[in-house]
Amino acid sequence: MVRVGIGTDRHRLVAGRKLIVGGIHVEFYKGAQGHSDADVLAHAVIDALLGAAGMGDIGYHFPDSDPKWKDADSMQLMAQTVTILRRMGFEAVNVDASVHLETPKLGPLKMQMARAIADTLKIPRNAVNVKAKTGEGLDAVGHGEAIEAVAVAAVRFDQAILDEENKLRGTKVTLPAV
Repeated sequence: MVRVGIGTDRHRLVAGRKLIVGGIHVEFYKGAQGHSDADVLAHAVIDALLGAAGMGDIGYHFPDSDPKWKDADSMQLMAQTVTILRRMGFEAVNVDASVHLETPKLGPLKMQMARAIADTLKIPRNAVNVKAKTGEGLDAVGHGEAIEAVAVAAVRFDQAILDEENKLRGTKVTLPAV
């Protein structure tokens, strides 16, 4: 069975922070403000994956109220999401995402972002697509005040994965209601 989810994320841009998008450092004088590294692309992908599997969202699994996630590497959160999915018998199939940022232009970095996501999700590079858009001078993105991302992801349930995970743990793993 294949299931589809959507994820979104938006962060204010502030001076004095690194700008990390899809696990890639983007040279810029501003970065996204957030509890973790504020990687909007990674966060949107994580939400899309968790949503597709019916397993809540990034805030449920990695709450910003928990100090252990302070300045966390969002690609590591994505890797942990892969583990969460596998424990329930799911694996990622593909991701299609758009990043909205007025400046700097992300075009030259899109393939690196897609590769980083694919490697983290353990899926082929051609199963991840990253697009970059501007805000055309409109709203917070267009005024250079924010960055946002939207992602759609498909996951596949495989009973063999669930059986393997249960065997590794010696028990059946279930997700508490979210």
